[in-house]
Amino acid sequence: MMPLRFFFAAALSLFFLQSAQAASPIHELTLSNGLKVIVKEDHRAPVMVSQVWYKVGSSYEHDGITGVSHVLEHMMFKGTRSHSSGEFSRIIAANGGRENAFTGQDYTAYFQQMEKSRLKVSFELEADRMRNLTLPKEEFLKEVKVVMEERRLRTDDDPQSLTYEQFAATAFVTSPYRNPIIGWMDDLENMRVEDLRAWYEKWYAPNNATVVIVGDVRADEVFALAKKYFGPLKSGKITPSKPRLEIEQKGIRRITVKAPAELPAMMMGYKVPVIKTAPEAWEPYALEMLAGVLDGGDSARFAKELVRGSQVAASIGTGYNMYNGAQDLLTFSGTPSQGHSAETLENAIRAQIKRLHDELVNEQDLTRIKAQVVASKVYELDSPFYQAMQIGTLVTVGLSHTLLDEYVDKLNAVTPQQVQQVARKYLIDDRLTVAVLEPQPMDEKAQHRAPANAAGGRHGH
Repeated sequence: MMPLRFFFAAALSLFFLQSAQAASPIHELTLSNGLKVIVKEDHRAPVMVSQVWYKVGSSYEHDGITGVSHVLEHMMFKGTRSHSSGEFSRIIAANGGRENAFTGQDYTAYFQQMEKSRLKVSFELEADRMRNLTLPKEEFLKEVKVVMEERRLRTDDDPQSLTYEQFAATAFVTSPYRNPIIGWMDDLENMRVEDLRAWYEKWYAPNNATVVIVGDVRADEVFALAKKYFGPLKSGKITPSKPRLEIEQKGIRRITVKAPAELPAMMMGYKVPVIKTAPEAWEPYALEMLAGVLDGGDSARFAKELVRGSQVAASIGTGYNMYNGAQDLLTFSGTPSQGHSAETLENAIRAQIKRLHDELVNEQDLTRIKAQVVASKVYELDSPFYQAMQIGTLVTVGLSHTLLDEYVDKLNAVTPQQVQQVARKYLIDDRLTVAVLEPQPMDEKAQHRAPANAAGGRHGH
């Protein structure tokens, strides 16, 4: 019998989620130059977050210039015709705000979090660097070295990140998702400031950008400020990138990565659809539920059966992002427990996947996961920054922000049969790539080195 606390948690969370969404409608305006402005009012505190999203990221890059989106992100803080290098950050700090930026596979975004009356400061600065970046060569030569050092720390000297990079480059052959966001070192070493200038002129324009504002603001006032500061900017000539679809995989792919490390690790990834690519609209939500069945907290199957039960895994995690711009991976990664091998861990995960093929997930598991997901959505609404992140991500990859309102209902509609269907359809060897980290002896320098930051798609300036 299903514990009542799950029903109460789901019902209460859903009530608050729907109430919050209903009370905070999203307002949109497209300026004559093509800039999209999206506002979500949230009057709980006198603050706001301002984000500018450009529809360009590492997946837009071609061989020879990988990392250019990320290096340009760094250079966006190095001066315009009106503001010298570093002045952007100094002005934001002087106004009591904080700012940064991040680069992803499908976007590059810049943000400020400030007191609500300071929005005009953010708009003036962002409008200036949208079209007036100077890209001085001496600043570029310094900054590209910063990025190269960032790559050494976060990837080359981090065995887990290095393994993931090799894993992605093996899983994908023709998809641009095979390239690291930070770029390959050889491309960084041979990058020129002219590469950045061409990239900036090609993609940084109001008709390739979305401004998202969430906080204690009035939509009409935000739109007026947007017209004042961004309105005079000229549109650019944006030529959409070619699709560069991934070729069909013909069998399981395996690699071994040898790197100095203390422990072995294993990564598995199955090619699965996302919302933009799914042949059936419900499939990404069923995959999201499948991930939750395996790795949705302490009572999920991985934690219960592989970490605490058989103790085959010291740690294990699952990753899936249904909002990516192209076909992606459902990943499983973990570290085997002492006395167990990476192969043993892989076989244990495979056994759990076979179970999903053979047996229907029971309704109790699905109800538990749905309650957890709905509750997490309520917590996300506490953060204006995260609300803006969700909106910006969806719009920039070509999806509608209305998907946020539909998420809970679509997840709640997933059936055990649908979870089984996506497991049988997508979690098969012809879609699988496996990478194993084989530890090599660590030299004395590596043993005393501070742990590197986690690898990923968000690198601040």
